[in-house]
Amino acid sequence: MRRPDLVHVATEGPLGWTAVTAANKLRIPVTSDFHTNFDHYSGHYGVAWLRQPVAAYLRRFHNRTAATYVPTAALAARLSAQGYERVEVVSRGVDTTLYSPARRDEALRRSWGLAPGALGVMCVGRLAPEKNLSLALGAFEAIRRQRPDARMILVGDGPLRASLERAHPHVVFAGMRIGDDLAAHYASADLFLFASQTETFGNVTLEAMASGLCPMAYDYAAAAEVVRDLGNGGLARLGDAEGFIERAVQLARDDGLRAQLGRAARTTAEGIDWVRVNDAFAAALLGGWRSAQPVLGSVGAPALVRGAKA
Repeated sequence: MRRPDLVHVATEGPLGWTAVTAANKLRIPVTSDFHTNFDHYSGHYGVAWLRQPVAAYLRRFHNRTAATYVPTAALAARLSAQGYERVEVVSRGVDTTLYSPARRDEALRRSWGLAPGALGVMCVGRLAPEKNLSLALGAFEAIRRQRPDARMILVGDGPLRASLERAHPHVVFAGMRIGDDLAAHYASADLFLFASQTETFGNVTLEAMASGLCPMAYDYAAAAEVVRDLGNGGLARLGDAEGFIERAVQLARDDGLRAQLGRAARTTAEGIDWVRVNDAFAAALLGGWRSAQPVLGSVGAPALVRGAKA
């Protein structure tokens, strides 16, 4: 097997730690991705005392690599303030061919109980405590008081599903969806609610926008990078639950505004090109390799593939 020029680690658990250790021992440059705020999750699962130890582990893990790539400038600034070293921003893109308004399916809308012209409100993600689904559902209840024709569709699965189904029998639980089926679910809704406060990015925001949905989110993670309040979606200040609900209701009530913002969201998504993102990732890997050369004493150019997936 040919010795690699660089190792990129995309998992932060025991397997990732072993990979970083092996690469360092073999004097092979290694870079990493910061994918998940695991330390933030601890409070949602009754083990808040683990937050500091987990945060310390993640910082030590990533500081053993030549560079840590994150998807947003805000996350890069936060990690740098927490003592992370060599943090770089490499954004993410979206497949605008797969996720498209053209996949809207009236038969699917009817199966959700939506009459013509009725409002489909969608939330996509793991049905778990860290996703702040109580706020999304609270916003929907406020919407229903203004739009009795509205239905909420939750796409995804997770540990909260059974309890949510019991508590919210009027909500459509669509379960896990992938590929064309997932794309049709997005495009067949009208308003996208994303209330999470624990994301490192939140790919679902871009997928909804590419599908022509008007997104409603906190000014955080992906939304902070790509959503402009009342320009191509709705935003609320991080943690402002009342503001989130108020803006969501406004978007639900105004069909013309919501449609306008949905079209603008699609235009924004069309400008977030995967080819450009992948080229930026390849360039970042090359930079990580070059930065390690004075330390490792390697020679020769690395075998990087242009356009390799980030």
